[in-house]
Amino acid sequence: MIKVTVGMSLCQHYGQHYGQCVAEAPAVFSLDSEDRLEYRAEAEDSELAAIEDAIDICPMQAIKIAD
Repeated sequence: MIKVTVGMSLCQHYGQHYGQCVAEAPAVFSLDSEDRLEYRAEAEDSELAAIEDAIDICPMQAIKIAD
């Protein structure tokens, strides 16, 4: 399992250029009804490439894979 963390104080999930992690890894990241980020803190190993893409695309660098 992969442990995912998001610095919610850094996350700018709203606006046209943000929330891109949802598009990159929809099995891990989503937006709730108020457009706030929700994410699974543990993801399957098969999601690693998608999570790494989400990390790379996040303009705030808020997403990390925990050790």
